[in-house]
Amino acid sequence: MRLVIKIVATLLILIGVIWLLQGMNVLPGSVMTGDRKWALIGGACMMAGIAAWLFAGRRPPAA
Repeated sequence: MRLVIKIVATLLILIGVIWLLQGMNVLPGSVMTGDRKWALIGGACMMAGIAAWLFAGRRPPAA
């Protein structure tokens, strides 16, 4: 299950980076280019991906 969470988290981070760069007008070629809303959504996706990655990497409690 941790592997699945890490894969989804990685995809969230990558998509977030792309959306952030498009929203900041750094990565052209899309309807999202230059739209501040997509920069914010991309940042939120990145943060969610990082949180999920950290959650999946934590150790289980000792018994």
